[in-house]
Amino acid sequence: MDTPPPQTDSTPPTDADVAAFREQLGRPPRGLRAIAHRCPCGLPDVVETAPRLEDGTPFPTTYYLTCPRAASAIGTLEADGVMKEMTARLKEDEELAAAYRAAHEDYLARRDAVEVLEGFPSAGGMPDRVKCLHVLVAHSLAAGPGVNPLGDEALAMLPEWWRKGPCVGPCDGEPADGGTDGETHDGEKDDGEKDAR
Repeated sequence: MDTPPPQTDSTPPTDADVAAFREQLGRPPRGLRAIAHRCPCGLPDVVETAPRLEDGTPFPTTYYLTCPRAASAIGTLEADGVMKEMTARLKEDEELAAAYRAAHEDYLARRDAVEVLEGFPSAGGMPDRVKCLHVLVAHSLAAGPGVNPLGDEALAMLPEWWRKGPCVGPCDGEPADGGTDGETHDGEKDDGEKDAR
């Protein structure tokens, strides 16, 4: 896309946001702290989750993509080998690798500001590889441009998923275009992301 969706303020979730989340993911939210980014259609597309779920289970994925249209488009990028290409570039491009490590530190700092999860990685494969573009795009949407270089790149490769209108709601009542199952292209779970669904 030529112009990514604008950054939005983090806000407490409303009852309507929780209802949209239920439709987007097919379950009630767990560990929901805030709406970290709002789609141009008005619905949540990224939520911020607590570092631990209600039962105490660690959940290191702070920013969680909820929009099924965006998730489906990202899944296509993963299937097309974008993660493998990005990981290879990290080994060759010192400037990119340094910016990606800084994104990792930003992610940890944002999570640690809520609760420190000692010994847990950030998410998405940071800082050394790309394991889940969903996480990187969610970080880019929540933090804004210039924080996560590979999240920004992946976001720029996506179509404008909101152009068809809301992904869920009174018009159709069901998530559009599927979603992500929380697994990477090689079937590896992403740091608890699937478990939190």
